[in-house]
Amino acid sequence: MTLDTSDAPGGAAGETPDEGVSEFLRDASLFLAPDKAIMENHGIEERTPLEDRCMGAESDPARLEIVRERLLAGANESFDMLESMGAAPGAKWGDCVSAIFTAKGDLSLASTGGVVIFCNLVQYPIKFINKYWTSEPTVGVKEGDVFLVNDARYGQAHNTDQSMMMPVFWEGELVAWAGATVHEGENGAIEPGGMPSMAEQIWDEGLKMSPFKVAENYTLRRDIVTFLQNSVREPKLQYSDMKVKMFTCRRLEQRIHEAIREFGLEAVVSCLRSNLEDTDTEVRRRLEEWPDGTVRHSWWTDGTLRENALIKINLALTKKGDTLIFDYRGSSPEFTNRSNNSLDITLKGMLAQLFLTYVWPDLPRNQGVLNPIEFVFDERSILKPDFGTPNAQSMMSVFTSWSVAQVSVMKFLYSVPHKYTRVLAPWFNMINTFLFGGVTQHGEMVGNVCADINGMGGGALPDRDGQHSCAPIFATMADIGEQEFMEEEMPFVQLVSKKLMKDNQGFGRQRGGMGYQMILALRDSPVWGFMLTAIGSKFPNVPGLFGGYGCPTYPLSRISGVDVFEKMQSDPASFRYSIEELMNERPFEEGAYSTHPMFLPYALAERGELYMIAQGTGGGFGDPLERDPEDVMRDFEEDLVSEDVAWRIYRVVFDPETRIVDREATAAARDDVRKERLAESLSFDDYCAQHVADAPPAELPYFGSWDDPAMVYAGSRDRYFPAGAVNPPVIMQNPLEAKIERLEAELARAGKS
Repeated sequence: MTLDTSDAPGGAAGETPDEGVSEFLRDASLFLAPDKAIMENHGIEERTPLEDRCMGAESDPARLEIVRERLLAGANESFDMLESMGAAPGAKWGDCVSAIFTAKGDLSLASTGGVVIFCNLVQYPIKFINKYWTSEPTVGVKEGDVFLVNDARYGQAHNTDQSMMMPVFWEGELVAWAGATVHEGENGAIEPGGMPSMAEQIWDEGLKMSPFKVAENYTLRRDIVTFLQNSVREPKLQYSDMKVKMFTCRRLEQRIHEAIREFGLEAVVSCLRSNLEDTDTEVRRRLEEWPDGTVRHSWWTDGTLRENALIKINLALTKKGDTLIFDYRGSSPEFTNRSNNSLDITLKGMLAQLFLTYVWPDLPRNQGVLNPIEFVFDERSILKPDFGTPNAQSMMSVFTSWSVAQVSVMKFLYSVPHKYTRVLAPWFNMINTFLFGGVTQHGEMVGNVCADINGMGGGALPDRDGQHSCAPIFATMADIGEQEFMEEEMPFVQLVSKKLMKDNQGFGRQRGGMGYQMILALRDSPVWGFMLTAIGSKFPNVPGLFGGYGCPTYPLSRISGVDVFEKMQSDPASFRYSIEELMNERPFEEGAYSTHPMFLPYALAERGELYMIAQGTGGGFGDPLERDPEDVMRDFEEDLVSEDVAWRIYRVVFDPETRIVDREATAAARDDVRKERLAESLSFDDYCAQHVADAPPAELPYFGSWDDPAMVYAGSRDRYFPAGAVNPPVIMQNPLEAKIERLEAELARAGKS
C-alpha cells in the first residue's frame, strides 16, 4: 500500500522537512497503490504560483478566447491524427480522445470529438506521476518523457483503454500535459478483446499498467514495448498504437509551444486555468436556476454476464443552491468474483459526459463541470468496490448508473424555464455488439470488438423522434464503421448489417431512435470465436420518459448446424434478411434454432453458423396515444413498425393497403383505451397494498436495497445486511459447477424413481 508521508517529522507548516526521515518513509513503501487523496478528488486543484502569476498578468477574456480556440484547434487536429493513424478498431471509429491538461493534471481542454470520460480520468494518473515520479531518482519527469497507463484503479474507464501522457515544458518548467487515449481492445485478458466477462479476479483482466515511463527523449523504449507486446494477443497493434499516441501527444506539445511563442506563456497558462474556473462558475450559475429538491430513481440490470440476477442501481439526486449531490447509496453490493463492478471514478467520468453532451453541450469540455458536484457511495458496493475486485466489465453497472442519472437530471431540467439543450428521454446504453478473437484469413492472431458498439439508438425529444443507431452514450461523434473494411481484415461476414429492426422502438408521443440488426457468420479461419458482453435480455436497459416506453429486451439468436455460405450458393432464395424471418420461418431444415441471453462467453464458432443480435432503441417521450397518426404511418411505410404495433400500441385505425388513417375511428379507439385505464386505476394506497411487498421474491436472486437504502440484500432474503457491510461478501458459484450440481440432482431423483 502507499504510505502517506505528509505527517512525517519536520513536515509541519513553517518547518524544514527532515529529508532523511521523508526519504526513509518513501523508500519503505512496498507498493505504490492508487493514492486515496488523489482518487477521491474529482474537483479542480488549487492554483499554483505560476497560475496565479500568469492570471494576474493576462486576464483579457477576448485574448484568452483566441488562445483557447487555438489550443482547441490543436486538440482537434491531434484527434484527427489519432483516428486516422490508429490501428485499433476503437481508434478508427472514434473511441479515442486527445486532450490538454494543466501542469497539476486537471483536464482543461478536450478535443471536440472523442470520449470525454477517457480524458476526464487521465487527471488521476497525471497527478500520481506528479506526486510520486517527479522526485523519484529512478524515474523522474523530463522533457521528452512519455508515460502509459491502463489500470482502471489508477484512472481509466476499464483496462482495455490505454492512455499516454506527455509532460510539456517551456524553458525548463513544466507548464502542461498532453494526453491521448484509445480503446485498444486486446490486452492479454483471460478472453480476447479486452473486456473479459469470465474474469473472476483482477489477474484475469490482462495488463495492469500503473502509470509508468515508456519513452525518453521522445523515443519509445523497445524493451518495454517488447514486454507489452509479449503480454497481449496483438503485438502489432500494441506497438503501432503506442507510436500513434506518442506522435499525437507530440503534435499537442507542438501546438502548445506555438501558442506560447505567439501569445506568451502567461496567456497560455492563464487560458488553461481560466477555462476550468470559468466552467465551474458558469455551472454553479446554471444550477442556481434549478429548483431545490430531490429526485429519486432506481433501475436494475439483469445479470452479471455469467448468470441472471436482478442488480439494483439506486440514486437520490439532490440540488441545493449551486450544488448537486449524487447519492448512490442503496445500490447493489460488490461482486467479489465477477467483473461487472465499476469504480466510482468511472461513474464520475461518465457523468462529466452526461453534462457536457446532453445537458450543457455549449460548455468547454473539461473537468470544471464536476467541481460543483458531490458524490456519495456505499463502500464495497458495485459502484465503489474494493481494490482487489475485478472491474473489466464496468459498463454493466456504470452505464445503468449513467441512465439513472440522465432520467433524474432531465426531470430537473424539465422544470427550468431557460434551457441550454432540450429535455431528452434515455439514450440506449448497452454494448450490443460482438467481440471476437482468433486467427484471421491473413494468419494473424487478433482479439477486439466490432464498431457496432457505437450504434446505440437516441432518446426521443419533446418535439422530435430519437435518431436511429446514432451514437454511443460515451462518444456522441463516434462512427459505426464500414463492414467492408472489417471483412478485409477479419474472417467473418455481416450478412445483414445496419438494417433497422422492425418494432425495435421505444414507443411514445415521440418515439426513440431505433436500433439495427446484425447477422454474422464465420467464413474463413482455422480457429475463431465470438463473445457477447451485454445485459438486457430479461429486464430492459432503459425506461422511457413522461409516459414513453423504454426499450424492449434483446436476446442472442443462433442457428447452428448449417453452413449459410453453402446454402446461399446452392439455394440463395432460402436466406432471409431479418432475425424475425429467420427465427420464425426457420428456412434451414437441418439447422438448430435457439435463443440465449446477450452474455456469451468466448466460444469457438463453426463456419457458416449464424449469430444474430440487435442494437438497442432509445426511450420514448410521452404517451403513445398522443402520437400523430401520420407519424405512425410514416414508420409503417418505412417498415419500422408492424400493423400489430400500429394498432396495439398506438391505436391507429388505417387501411394497410393505402395507409390512409381513419381519424375518427382512431380518436374513438384511443378514447376507449383512456377509459380502460381510468377503470383499472387505483389510489396510491390501494396500489401499494396490492403491489408493494416487504421484501424481494424468495426465488429471485436480488442484490441491493428494497425500500431502505441503508440495508441491502446480497442474493437472497436471508442475506440482508447494512450497506457497505455485507459479510461474507458476495461470491458467485461457477455457472458450470451449478449446472453440474443440478444435473447430478436430477439424475439422483431419476434413480430413486
